Amino acid sequence: MNYLDYVQMTRGQKIAYNIKSFFTGIPGAFAKLFKMIGIVLKAIFSFIGNGFKNYGKTFTSGDAGTKLSYLIMGAGSMMHKQLGKGLIFLAIQAAYFYYMFSTGWTYISKIYSMNVEVEKGMFVDGAIGAIPPQYEIDPMFGTQKIVNLDTLDDSNRVLLYFAMTVMLTIAFFALYITNIKSAYKSQQIIAEGKTPINGIEELKMFLDERFHVTLLALPILLLIVFTILPIVFTIFMAFTNYDKQHQPPGNIYWWVGFNNFADVFYSNPEKNQTFGKILVWTFVWAVFATFTNYIFGIILALLINKKTIRFKAFWRTMFVITAAVPQFVTLLCMRMILGDSGTGAINNLLGTNYPFLSDVTWARCTVIIVNMWVGIPYTMLISSGLLMNIPEDLYESARIDGANAVQQFTKITFPYIFFVTTPYLISSFVGNINNFNVIYFLTGGGPSPTSYYKSGQTDLLVTWLYKLTKVNSDFNLSAVLGIIIFVICATGSLITFNMSKASKNEEEFS
Repeated sequence: MNYLDYVQMTRGQKIAYNIKSFFTGIPGAFAKLFKMIGIVLKAIFSFIGNGFKNYGKTFTSGDAGTKLSYLIMGAGSMMHKQLGKGLIFLAIQAAYFYYMFSTGWTYISKIYSMNVEVEKGMFVDGAIGAIPPQYEIDPMFGTQKIVNLDTLDDSNRVLLYFAMTVMLTIAFFALYITNIKSAYKSQQIIAEGKTPINGIEELKMFLDERFHVTLLALPILLLIVFTILPIVFTIFMAFTNYDKQHQPPGNIYWWVGFNNFADVFYSNPEKNQTFGKILVWTFVWAVFATFTNYIFGIILALLINKKTIRFKAFWRTMFVITAAVPQFVTLLCMRMILGDSGTGAINNLLGTNYPFLSDVTWARCTVIIVNMWVGIPYTMLISSGLLMNIPEDLYESARIDGANAVQQFTKITFPYIFFVTTPYLISSFVGNINNFNVIYFLTGGGPSPTSYYKSGQTDLLVTWLYKLTKVNSDFNLSAVLGIIIFVICATGSLITFNMSKASKNEEEFS
């Protein structure tokens, strides 16, 4: 459809066309996403292939120092008159091998072999780490074993050290390749009749042209330790039976493959039905929580920014105060106000017993309305700033052409706000999928029927995950939910943003 056909449509036809275009564009967006993933994977394999190619090429054309650096890190640098750099590489290699022989290989061998040797030659098949001094039925092999706890390791420690060792090995391999490249580069500089820079000069570079590397080193290290390592550990945990019955060090857990995923998606009726109902409610909640805040926030900003409204700063300040109060304080107060008769202020005052938080329909409506109270001010502030930046000439031209207030809003105001705030809208939607505070502090996830697996009818995936972890110790199932939430949020964010005008037409409102 061309532009002329589109502008000749009625408003209802345009809405229907846009909705149809959105849903018909989803398969194409998925195809684009998978194509992008394929391009990235191709680039990665190409990079790895070129790396192996260059690895052999460098060895063939390298001198004695470069070739020696393949075995002893830093040897090439030291032979090419870069003593300081060579010693650093050598120290890294020595530290890595010391760690591997003293600690790392022990846990790698336990993970890969999936067998733990114990006293008197007995084994525990399929287990990570230790098993208690009692009989245990192995779910994978159906064998019954009795072993001594004192001879074995804590399962968590085995899994954590394995993840750490893998990440350290990847980092070491990257430095190993850097050592070879550095030796070969120094060889080429010497072949040109020049002298390679010494260690002091190279350190000065990290305060000048490579200063960005110096600044980013610590944040990246902290990111790896406190973000990437826990993610890797969680992914591993999703493939184990780490639950209330398998708590190290008094008990062990072991690999169960995709059993946990199967329980969530189809094999366990209780978990499967609970997951399906909570997933649907999570999306319903995210849609209502996002768009009610967004739409009413824009309306509130329009009202405050009207020329006939006096004391604009006062009204903005009043609504900002609701955002300035810590959210959990507001939610706990609302919980006391909206409680059942005997505990809730409203019911006690009116002499009624409205089930604001105890009936599933009332509770779900209540959390959406209360979320509007705590969320609308943020959208109001953003929209107010955008409204002030819309050129007045656009409205003057529209009025001259005979456009009324509604037409000015639909043709100028809202398209501009929507274009600029699309990334914010996407992040708000993802944030509401993970909106822990409103649900947990207001309803606690309740009401909680017996048909739900350790959750309530207002629980979101994230609050269910919290209950499984902190209350019920079902760490394996919570790890699966964490992976599912990540996939939903990441995929949804990429697809919706790439389908938006903010991504396709970046210069439209510039």
